[in-house]
Order: sequence, then C-alpha cells, then structure tokens
Amino acid sequence: MAAAAAALASSPIVHLTASRVRLPRPTRAPAPSPAFATCSSRGGLVEWRPRALRRCEDRLRCFSIDGGGGGDGGTGGDDGEKRSEEEAAAEAKVGGAAEELRSERTRSGSFSSSSSSGTPGVSNEPPFLSFSVDNIDTVKLLELLGPEKVDPADVKAIKEKLFGYTTFWLTREEPFGDLGEGVLFIGNLRGKREETFAKLQRQLRELTGDKYNLFMVEEPNSEGEDPRGGPRVSFGLLRREVSEPGPTTLWQYVISLLLFLLTVFSCVELGIASKISSLPPEIVTYFTDPNATGPPPDMQLLLPFVESALPVAYGVLAVQLFHEVGHFLAAFPKKVKLSIPFFIPNFTLGTFGAITQFKSILPDRKTMFDIAMAGPLAGAALSFSMFFVGLLLSSNPAGASDLVEVPSKLFQGSLLLGLVTRATLGYRAMHAATVAIHPLVIAGWCGLTTTAFNMLPVGCLDGGRALQGAFGKDALFGFGLTTYSLLGLGVLGGPLSLPWGLYVLICQRTPEKPCLNDVSDVGTWRRAALIVSVFLVVLTLIPLWDELAEDLGVGLVTSF
Repeated sequence: MAAAAAALASSPIVHLTASRVRLPRPTRAPAPSPAFATCSSRGGLVEWRPRALRRCEDRLRCFSIDGGGGGDGGTGGDDGEKRSEEEAAAEAKVGGAAEELRSERTRSGSFSSSSSSGTPGVSNEPPFLSFSVDNIDTVKLLELLGPEKVDPADVKAIKEKLFGYTTFWLTREEPFGDLGEGVLFIGNLRGKREETFAKLQRQLRELTGDKYNLFMVEEPNSEGEDPRGGPRVSFGLLRREVSEPGPTTLWQYVISLLLFLLTVFSCVELGIASKISSLPPEIVTYFTDPNATGPPPDMQLLLPFVESALPVAYGVLAVQLFHEVGHFLAAFPKKVKLSIPFFIPNFTLGTFGAITQFKSILPDRKTMFDIAMAGPLAGAALSFSMFFVGLLLSSNPAGASDLVEVPSKLFQGSLLLGLVTRATLGYRAMHAATVAIHPLVIAGWCGLTTTAFNMLPVGCLDGGRALQGAFGKDALFGFGLTTYSLLGLGVLGGPLSLPWGLYVLICQRTPEKPCLNDVSDVGTWRRAALIVSVFLVVLTLIPLWDELAEDLGVGLVTSF
C-alpha cells in the first residue's frame, strides 16, 4: 500500500490538483455541475477542481493518515508522517508561487485585488487575454514602428572590406540619424577627403548594391581639425529608403492646387486694395476702420475693379513663378529632384512665397547653395526691374492716367526701397499724404519684400539653406536665433514680422538634411555673395522710423 501511495502521490493528477485548474473569469458563478465541485476563492482567484480529482485527493489524505488500512501501524504511521510533511512542503511551495504571482499582477495593474465584500462565487480576476499598457516595451515598440535600421551583418562586412590603412582607420561607432537608425563610423582619414569618399562610395555599391547611402559629415565633438586641413570627418551609413525623401503623393498635388488658387485670389485682392483711393467709401471704411459698425457692405461693388487689379496680380504671380523656375533650372543640371511648389497666400503682399522640398539627396553643399540662391536671385531680378521701371513710368507725365494713388506712409516700410523711391520721384512727390505711382511699383515692391523674407537665414528658407551650404549646419543655429529675436521685436518686417515669424515656426523651422558630402568647402565667392545678400535683405526689411523718414522726406510725418 505504501508503494501504491507513493505512486499516486507522484502522479500527474495529484500535481494538477495541487497547482489548481484556473479558468477565465465568468460574469457570474455557475451552479456546480455533477462533474465539478463547488468553487473556492483564495486570494481573489477562483479555483475549480474536478470532483474526480477531489476524490483522489481525499483518498490519498485518508491513506496517509490511517497508515494504509490493514498494514503495519508503525510503518504506515511513519510513512504517513513523511508523506504529510512532503505534502505540506509542496502545498507551501505552491501557495508561495501563487502569492508571488498575485503580488506581481497587483503591481503591474493587470488584475484587480479581491475585496472581502465581493459577491460570493464571482471572481474579480479578468480574463487571461487581458491587456496592460504597463507591460509594453516602449523601446521595442519604437523599433518596430520606426525606420528600418542598418543590418549588423552589413556593418561587419563594411568594416572589414571598406575601411583600412589606405582609406579610413576606424576607431569607434555611434548611432547616426534622427532616431539612431544608422551607424556613424568615427576614426582617422588616411587620404584626401573627396578621393577617399568617392572610393568608399564605389566600394559600398559593389558590396551592397543600392541598399545604403554613405554620408561624409563633420566629426561630432571633435577636439581639433584634421592635420591635413579642414574639419575632421566621419562617415554615416543609412538605408536608402530611410535617407531619401518619399515621392509626391496625390494629396500633395491637391493641396498644392488649392493653395495656388488661394494665392491667385489673394493677389487679385492686393490689386483691388491698390485702388484704395477710388474704391467705394463704405468698403474702405469697413476694412480699414476697426470701430466701424453696421452690416457689411455689398461686395459686388468690387467687381468693376477686378479688371484694373489684374496687372498687379499678374506682376506678383510672375515674380513667384520666376522664383520657382530659378530653383528648377539650378536643380536640373545637378540631377536633383524638387517637389511641386506649395504657394502660401497672403493678403498684404499677395503671397509669402512657396515651399519647395528636395525630393532627392543633395550630393554636396555647393549644390544646396546654388539651388537655394537661384530662386531668390531670379525673383529679385524681375522684382527690381518691375519696381524701377514702374518708378520711371510714375515720373513721366504722359502716363498719368495709369497711375494709382497710395498713402505715402507705405514707403516707410523699407529703408532701402524708400530711399530708392525718394531718389527717383523727388522730395516734393514723396513729402505728401498720397503718392501717384504705377502699378508695377506695387508689384515690384511686394516681390522684393517677399524675396527678402525668404532670404532670412533661418530654418529651411532659401536663406537658411544657403547659409547651411556656405557655413554648415552649426552656423545656422546662431543666425536663426538672431533672426527670430529680430522678428519678435519687430525690427525686421514691421507689421509683417509676427505673421512671418509664425509661418516660419510652423512650416519652415527645420533645417535641411545633410548632403552626401557635407564637408566640402563652397568657396570664398559664394560666401561673399551670401553676406552681401543678407545685408541687402536687412536693409529691405528694416522700416524707416519717423525721424529719419521726416529728414529724408519719405512720407508725410505729422508727429514723432
């Protein structure tokens, strides 16, 4: 009997009974069926034991206590004592494991603890297929949802076959990219930068095909310059699908078309506003007087002025189209793809310009500089031509019928343009309440102001791209902070400084991604051209203060 008891004690049925059979939580405890015993609640966990298993357990317990029925009492008693001790130890072990499981679930918030006032027969334990936010591994989730990382096997092959004594002596590796999805190889360059970089690019294509892009960037936190001259360089590795911009989507085409239509409307509105001296008084009062009350005027009164407003609208749109054509003409020989332009409407200037994205990786910083500067140069050339020709027509008495009367105070919005206008039209024409000018002056003025705003050295504006190409990404931080400060104080742009600053912060604040060769120098003359351009931009956007405007005779100043 003792042998039978030992075999029964070690059987899987008894162990299953000791560990308990746990089922998902029911909404209400069902009535015990003939095959099951009543449920018992222990530590908030409902435990069901089949009646057959309980019967085996009761027999085992009786056998352990009675010493096996008709056998030797002493031997049966000793075996019963041992078996009782073993059973108590096993029960304690199972109870400890269950208690540890309950405490772990309580800490993680997966299961709620039981309450002593709970309804008997109803478990507070949720189903086993429960979900807990606390159990999510954030790092692994970001790895799954984030960009695809570089294959470690490829990194090992690149280290063995690309780098060496004759190219680049590798010392350590660091994460590379916005989310650390790439690898940055840091070490010592063993040859000329451009030649070594071209050799490494060729070997990388032979080794991995078009799977990766290799970047040559300045070594972060380098202690000094390269002994051969220039900054110390490192090489970054990114997957091609991660590093290259995506194609233009259908929704982007739709948004671009809608923004262009809104820009056309805002340019027509600017042309109508230039006829302010001949517009109906009720409309002028409604839009210019903040204290005006009463119902809005009939907007159909503006329809006769639409045709006369078209020259100004055409001029402003032509400047922006020339601006974008300049970008595309500079990008085509370099085989750089650009996105469609997203025009930004503005009722004061007609438009704030357009957002044009790079749709391919730039090969070097010279390319970034040339493409960024080509648009503003083309737009500024056409704008200044229109502005200067309009001033000449304004001073010609034969064309007086084509002139429009505008407030002379408008010319105080720009130091440079106000001085040019004063020098062309003279003191008598400018020192008055209104000035008669040709519509080309308005179109040229708005085009030059918009071009100057886009040439500010901040973010991914044309000026920011040109500065990043000429002096590097680190220089863009200091210039951008200064530009934001001047815009916030109203030093640049006058009343347009706040809306333009908000537009840049929302749409254009992020610098451009690095070029493949982000180390090569752009040359002295490109940097000099950028410095001159920024100087002219500042002169264009600084408004004339009253004392200087009165001394120069730009506008009629009644009080200081």
